[in-house]
Parts: sequence; C-alpha cells; structure tokens
Amino acid sequence: MTGVAGVPAFARLHADYVPVLARKPGALRNGAPFKDWVLPAAMERVRRKLAAVDDGNRQMVDILTAVLTDGLPAVDAACAEAIVHGVHSADVVLNILARQRDPGPPATILTPAALTLRHVPVADCARYDNLRRTI
Repeated sequence: MTGVAGVPAFARLHADYVPVLARKPGALRNGAPFKDWVLPAAMERVRRKLAAVDDGNRQMVDILTAVLTDGLPAVDAACAEAIVHGVHSADVVLNILARQRDPGPPATILTPAALTLRHVPVADCARYDNLRRTI
C-alpha cells in the first residue's frame, strides 16, 4: 500500500506528522499529504463519521496519536469495537484502548517493622458495649 508520491501510507503516522496535526487538525482535511490517505477499514469508517462532527478533525487526530503508543492494529480494533457499539467518538476509542492495556502486576509494598501489629485485635462487641455504658 502506497500513499502520495510512493510513500507508504502509514509512514505519515511518523512522530513528525502527528504533532503537526495536533497543532493544526484542519491539515487532516485540507493538507495535501493527507488527501489520499488510506487508513484501515475501521479507522476510515470512524474518520468518515467524524467528518460530520464539528470537532471531528481534532477527535481523529487524538485517535491517530494513539497509534504512536498503542500501535495501528490495536487502534484499528478499538475503532471496530466502537463501531459495533454504534459510537464513533475519540473518547470511546481511547477508552477502549485504555481498558485493553495490561496494567502489569501491582507493586509489592513491604511493611516496615514499626507498623506490624503488637496486639492482634479481638472482635468482641461486648467490649464496645462496656465503653458505651461508661460514657
């Protein structure tokens, strides 16, 4: 798959282009390098749906920015899932991506010796009843 002037279509997702799009999202609609841009099917459907929204270019740029961190297959799958659910906003796509990330194992926290229990608590409600009577 090639884009304008034989440059691979997804090469334009390089880190140099996304910051430009973030500053000037209208370039996505009007910029010469992006006119004949071929995206994966689900991303293209989201792009077409977002074209009808006031801030659609900004939302599409947010989705394209996610490609740099999550990868093209993951973003395309998130767009497909969003379409299946009948939504097409960037917030939904980014939320789907965030839920699919592996958070990794939680950090193990060692308890300092000063915080270890000296007296194990006893579950005895009669003790509390006695306290209430003295007050």
